[in-house]
Amino acid sequence: MPVEGLATGPGNSHDQGVPTPLLGPIFASAGLGALIGLIRQWSEQTEHGGKTDFGGVRTHTFWAILGCLGAAASRDFAPMALPVVVAVVATHLMVAHNRLTAASSPGSTSFAASLLTLFIGALVAWGYTQTAVVVAALTMVLLGLKQPIHDWTRAFTPADIRGTLQFVAITGVVLPLVPDRAMGPFNAFNPYATWLMVVLISGLGFSGYIAMRLFGRQAGMLVTSLFGGLASSTASTLAFSRRSREEPLLSREYSLAVVIACTVMLPRVAIIIALLSPSLALRIAPAFAAMMLPSVVYGAWQRWFERCDDTGAVASPAMANPLGLVTAIKFALLYALIAFGVKMATQLDWQAGILPLSFVSGLTDMDAISLSMANNLRAGTLAVDLAARATIIAAVANSLLKAALAIALGSPLLRRRAGGVLLVTALVGLAAMFAV
Repeated sequence: MPVEGLATGPGNSHDQGVPTPLLGPIFASAGLGALIGLIRQWSEQTEHGGKTDFGGVRTHTFWAILGCLGAAASRDFAPMALPVVVAVVATHLMVAHNRLTAASSPGSTSFAASLLTLFIGALVAWGYTQTAVVVAALTMVLLGLKQPIHDWTRAFTPADIRGTLQFVAITGVVLPLVPDRAMGPFNAFNPYATWLMVVLISGLGFSGYIAMRLFGRQAGMLVTSLFGGLASSTASTLAFSRRSREEPLLSREYSLAVVIACTVMLPRVAIIIALLSPSLALRIAPAFAAMMLPSVVYGAWQRWFERCDDTGAVASPAMANPLGLVTAIKFALLYALIAFGVKMATQLDWQAGILPLSFVSGLTDMDAISLSMANNLRAGTLAVDLAARATIIAAVANSLLKAALAIALGSPLLRRRAGGVLLVTALVGLAAMFAV
């Protein structure tokens, strides 16, 4: 709905030359246009060594005002005013692109930003000021992140792009075609639901993966281990443990990196479960919080009592693209196998076997068993107490596995510290499971 006080027709007062209700939208449009122009000009001057680009603060301010006036004129006087303004500006940009040199001519980004600035002014004139602010903010963010986005994309390898495209193709083309119904023994396998779980887990892991690619080595140990744990805590544990042997002087830093990466797994799993079954997430939250305490205590002790600088650069752990087709298929097979085991146990009234199954599954992958518990609870085939215990025992098994990896592969200091903290984490989780 238009904002109150905005000009709504040609019958408004024209006694003072410019209709008073239009003054506010003009100033608002000019301000938003100036902000876009400021970010655009700063971005281009930074990239081109101080050289001003084709469109800066003044140009984008004028375009926003033109959009505002064109929209007001189209509404009140001449319906074709705004289309004419857009056509003139677009033609001007295309002519400038053909006549100027490649270094100074407006590119596709300038073209899009210019037209968006016009329509931002139009939105303000029509009363959609909040929408205009959101569009302006998104435009400024994308303009300001031009160089970081370029740097980030250059960090991707051909294998990353190939794996991502394969996954997108399988998800976008095949997923709508696969049957969305239970099939197989005990009706335990649903192809559509299985692949949806793959998309959920792979997407979450990919967010950590791209963050590691974006920030790189300069991110520091804390950020690297956080994103490494988000992408794959197992891969991070393996990488950091091995490097502690290669660089024993950094064993303290690598020990904390292992602990952080493994601890991130707990809130990560809790968030995934909350998306599918909030009741299960609430039930396991106290146990997961208790399991995080040993890591928090260790991190605080190392930071404040040992005066250890945890911001130093640590090489990012090498890991496969979570959107790779092979990785996705492996997870789908594991999830389907676990889903079959849980379904068989419930159908045969052998629910006591779910806890051993969860422990074994947790040694392999924490995500698959957690998703299976959440989906079965949502379907009503499991009680919330049993689902919570199964999820916690899987987390205990996962912590034990990573403790074993740290002890087997790490330096003596990392074995004592990271391995010890993870063993305590597993013991706390075991105690918490009986309290659920």
